[in-house]
Amino acid sequence: MRNGEKETKLVIITGMSGAGKTVAVQSFEDLGYYCVDNLPPTLLPKFLDLMRDSNNNIRKVAIVMDLRGREFFDSLVEALDTLGKEDWLEEHIIFFDAKDEKLVSRYKETRRSHPLAVEGLPLDGIRKERELLDELRGRSHRIIDTTSLKPKELREKIVKVYAEEKQAVFSVQMVSFGFKYGLPIDADLVFDVRFLPNPHYVSHLQPMTGLNKEVSSYVFKWGDTKEFTSKVFDLLQFMLPQYKKEGKSQLVVAIGCTGGQHRSVALAEYFAKELSPDYIAHVTHRDIDKRKGH
Repeated sequence: MRNGEKETKLVIITGMSGAGKTVAVQSFEDLGYYCVDNLPPTLLPKFLDLMRDSNNNIRKVAIVMDLRGREFFDSLVEALDTLGKEDWLEEHIIFFDAKDEKLVSRYKETRRSHPLAVEGLPLDGIRKERELLDELRGRSHRIIDTTSLKPKELREKIVKVYAEEKQAVFSVQMVSFGFKYGLPIDADLVFDVRFLPNPHYVSHLQPMTGLNKEVSSYVFKWGDTKEFTSKVFDLLQFMLPQYKKEGKSQLVVAIGCTGGQHRSVALAEYFAKELSPDYIAHVTHRDIDKRKGH
């Protein structure tokens, strides 16, 4: 995110026809969102340019994207990939669903035809739509089943979840450890650095730890260390926003060497420092004090 640039929240409302998207967009409008109904995916990049314009004060947007846009399936994936590249944007995809029999009942009540079965049975259109939307359903951040929800109850559910509240704080916990003492059972990601040169075999460095500047300098003097840290940092920069979107409040990244005293400690400290400008980063050295005689 650029300096001084405020993050904009974008909610994409999609899902099965008749599952409650109209009620949803009305609810977001009540919550102060700028709402757009039936935006064609091909227009999303242009719309993002307008959202990013520094002259506007729109910071909360909700967009309905569904089958009414006939080019929906050809351009949707590309449009969603565009969102993932915008670091100033916090996007959230909600998929509205309901059981087939309930959707059929709703179509009969409204006497409307299904967009994929204008002249046929609603159930045929519903089944075809469900098949087409299957991949999008898996990509959504939240799935809301409205089968047993009345419009008022759906509105209350949306308000409860998306009303302004303190946003959950996302943090990264860097953990150094020694493989000889076992893997950390609470680790989400584990990196093995036992392939790097070991300070343990340098006599004057052996009694020290990765917190010591001499040990750290030794670990980082090698080309393999520099290449490893560069690749892992790029990976973390890509993955951390994805974990945050999924609703995780903390990610535990474990870095292991043989004894958890030298290499893993130095690298855990390094990554915590590099991530700290963008994330709350903590460091734990699980096995740093387990070496013999300490």
